[in-house]
Amino acid sequence: MKFIEVENYEKLSRIASGIICAQVIVKPCSVLGLATGSSPLGTYKNMIEAYENGDVDFSKVKSVNLDEYVGLTGDHEQSYRRFMNDNLFSKINIPMEETHVPNGCATDIEKEGKDYDALIKSLGGIDLQLLGIGLDGHIGFNEPDSFFTAGTHKVELDESTIEANARFFQSKDEVPRFAITMGMEGIMQAKKVLLIANGAAKKEIVEKAFYGPITPEVPASILQLHPDLTVIYSKN
Repeated sequence: MKFIEVENYEKLSRIASGIICAQVIVKPCSVLGLATGSSPLGTYKNMIEAYENGDVDFSKVKSVNLDEYVGLTGDHEQSYRRFMNDNLFSKINIPMEETHVPNGCATDIEKEGKDYDALIKSLGGIDLQLLGIGLDGHIGFNEPDSFFTAGTHKVELDESTIEANARFFQSKDEVPRFAITMGMEGIMQAKKVLLIANGAAKKEIVEKAFYGPITPEVPASILQLHPDLTVIYSKN
């Protein structure tokens, strides 16, 4: 594990963007695993700037996102498909048809999960997976549990996750209670993993995840077993 501590979110975002862009420059047809939420917004902003400056070409890249809310259509303003379109995909030259997000409105969520795992395998796996970390240690929407779930699956969101995401909705009551998320197999089989965490509130869970025991009660702790993990943390 490579652990990088920086002084502020802006530097975290620049470093994370640089790592992702370097991956694409070295391998233009990279498969990127992408994340949503507030943590990667600065990273995506820097990636857009790199593209606009002509420093990186995303035209051969494919992407797979970690998760989606169950019940939200792709055009819903709080769906993760909409988030990715608005904050990254529409602002770089990645082919939209090569961007993939789990379908939270699938009639058979279990089948959707299996199909999504098959898609990832058909792409040759993920070259670089970007992750955030929840206050409860979740990655993707893999919440604390008594076991690690391997495949893409439906999950009931923890109350702390719902409270953390309520700021994006009109009220807490509007936050979906379920999501479909990539499981640990897809994440752990990525060739490289890049996790970003910012803010003093994340310090305790970062320490638990990366310097404590490996346990499904702290889902991110499994990343200690990954052979190519970079963690970037900023307390501000």
